[in-house]
Amino acid sequence: MAHAVDVITELTADHREMDETFDILEQAVPAAERQTAAERLTIELVRHTVAEEEHLYPTLREVLPDGDLIADREIADHARMEKILKDLEGLDADGPHFDRLVAALRAEVTAHVWDEEENLFPRLRETCAQEALERMGESVRRAKLRAPRSPATPPVSAPGMGLVDHARDLVTDRAGTTGKGPANSPHPPRSYHHSA
Repeated sequence: MAHAVDVITELTADHREMDETFDILEQAVPAAERQTAAERLTIELVRHTVAEEEHLYPTLREVLPDGDLIADREIADHARMEKILKDLEGLDADGPHFDRLVAALRAEVTAHVWDEEENLFPRLRETCAQEALERMGESVRRAKLRAPRSPATPPVSAPGMGLVDHARDLVTDRAGTTGKGPANSPHPPRSYHHSA
């Protein structure tokens, strides 16, 4: 029987998709194509960061001696990325600040991805049982499914909310449609340690 895709494989695939979207964004010539690529990148990044915050970082805090420090650093990285995404919202793709912000965002994302893939993921693979990594992979996939798939998804958020906030609301269920999120889950946290 084939194994399910684990969280490391799932998140690494996200990283490659973001690389491709950055390439499209940087190579596209018409402003409309660049704008669409920027919106797609916003959705990809928010889906990815929320999934990590909800399903990966709690495990890091539990299984790694320095897990709190690592998770806090990763969340701070996400906050910087989302700040740049919010700064990009509403900018004309032909405007003077657009390319500068895209370059700053790519630098942030590239550094974050490198750290995860070179440092964090190998430690996680050494520490967690394969079954636990697969369960987290499934949880991450389910979380990402709640986010819009394209910028054309009609916003249902409050007036004045941008795409970053709208995507985060859908992924985290902040809009309160079910009243259940990770903090209110009826299920106790699972242990992700290897069995002795």
